[in-house]
Amino acid sequence: MDADATDETHLRRAVELSLLSLGGTSPNPNVGCVLVSPAGTVVGEGRTAPAGGPHAEVNALAAAGSAARGATAYVTLEPCDHTGRTGPCTAALIAAGVARVVIAVRDPNPLAAGGAETLRAAGIRVDLVEDDAARDAMIGWLTAVGRGTPYVIWKFAATLDGRSAAADGTSKWITSPEARADVHRIRAGVDAIIAGVGTVLADDPQLTVRTATGPAARQPLRVVVDSAGRTPPTAKVRDGAAATWIVTAPGGGKVDLRGMLRELYDRGVRTALLEGGPTLAGAFLAEGLVDRVVAYLAPKLLGAGPAALAAAGISTISEALTLDVVDLATIGPDVRLTATVKGA
Repeated sequence: MDADATDETHLRRAVELSLLSLGGTSPNPNVGCVLVSPAGTVVGEGRTAPAGGPHAEVNALAAAGSAARGATAYVTLEPCDHTGRTGPCTAALIAAGVARVVIAVRDPNPLAAGGAETLRAAGIRVDLVEDDAARDAMIGWLTAVGRGTPYVIWKFAATLDGRSAAADGTSKWITSPEARADVHRIRAGVDAIIAGVGTVLADDPQLTVRTATGPAARQPLRVVVDSAGRTPPTAKVRDGAAATWIVTAPGGGKVDLRGMLRELYDRGVRTALLEGGPTLAGAFLAEGLVDRVVAYLAPKLLGAGPAALAAAGISTISEALTLDVVDLATIGPDVRLTATVKGA
């Protein structure tokens, strides 16, 4: 059904709440919930806690207490209808006496789906108000659950002529402090950060999330694609600041990237940030493993130096990967372009 202005207002707030949990709930989705009384007053808000903790609906119900009876629940994702590490949210909503539930996105997970039907069977009015903002807030989880591999975001920084470093190899710093801080915001919203051993050897990155006051409390899994096991014992990715998985290949072969992503999914990773160099990025793109591209473009020209992207299995213009630009923003003096890969 179409949403009226009141529904849209409360769904917007539910989406805002869901984004506050982005990167901290896997393998569960980041969901937001708002409870509104019959008089139109917000009586409870909630968002998904880390895995094993209460879901958004349960947190909102706890905040509302007895005021939940007769209320409308605005939820970004269909309430779950199964028992996992926590009980079904449908049962909690029914027990609290909620009168109506507005759902922005149906649950694609067969294990948890069916919540709408259970609520209707209990006499609760259920309305599906499809919402693009709610879907986009959970796009990583929704995509991953639908195919069994993480949603992959490729991030790179380059000059306007597409150089990731100067001819002498220097690359600190292509982009501004503002752009680099924005990268940490993206890192905070994913479950894993992937880099190639070439990047580790050249730049020795730590691959952690840092805030203005220091390291973040939660750190994504660090993944180093290192077919021959060349990551030095002294590399920062081995410093214990975050969990690290160094992926090697038997017999001097190449790492099976798709198989690696399946293993990451099995480990609870639903979204991953690819920060490897041009060779690894080209390999991911060649195999169709990139879903979103975030490019930080600095207003600089180098004229020579390594390109941001190496061979990606494209030999002619008709084979070029086409992107849909979804956002364009100025970050300090730089430009951040965000696009999705068509067909991904």
